Amino acid sequence: MARLKADAPFVHPDCEITNSTFGAFTEVHRGARILNSQFDDYAYCDRYADIANAYIGKFANIASFSRIGATDHPLHTAACHHFLYRSGDYWDDAETDPDFMAHRASRRAHVGNDTWIGHGAMIKPEVRLGHGAVVAAGAVVTKDVAPYTIVAGTPAAPMRDRLPADLAERVIALAWWDWDHARLRAALMDFRALKVEAFLEKYGG
Repeated sequence: MARLKADAPFVHPDCEITNSTFGAFTEVHRGARILNSQFDDYAYCDRYADIANAYIGKFANIASFSRIGATDHPLHTAACHHFLYRSGDYWDDAETDPDFMAHRASRRAHVGNDTWIGHGAMIKPEVRLGHGAVVAAGAVVTKDVAPYTIVAGTPAAPMRDRLPADLAERVIALAWWDWDHARLRAALMDFRALKVEAFLEKYGG
């Protein structure tokens, strides 16, 4: 019996999920925190991922202890502490700063399809990862990452291409991530066995 289903995410224990939506065959592992985010079909995050104000594309692979959309503190004010904008936590007669919280929520990170974010990596707000991008473990991504590019380091910088540009363009044009569940199953053995060039040749990419 397949564990993942089309109609509801598989959520492991001890997760904190707020104002977020999930597509088909998604999974959230133990202890993850998901806030103001959207998981598209087949995306998953491993244990203790922390994801806020983000779009997570189809077939995204997010390793444990990763942080996406890591929220910032104000640096233009005399203090940068929570009491400025979570004021109701400190005083009965004060309220949360709605403008600051709305601004923070608007700064969405965008993770493309078939991406891989390594253990302990951080993706800053408003950063876009292109389709097929890979982020090495422990990297801190502060700028957009081109499709099918592998980045590493602090701050993250390109290391090499995951695929040559011509093949990357063909995979993006094929857009296998938009295939329905039955078609993915029919092609499963080819996904496993064929190199990219042969897969594209067979499936018209």
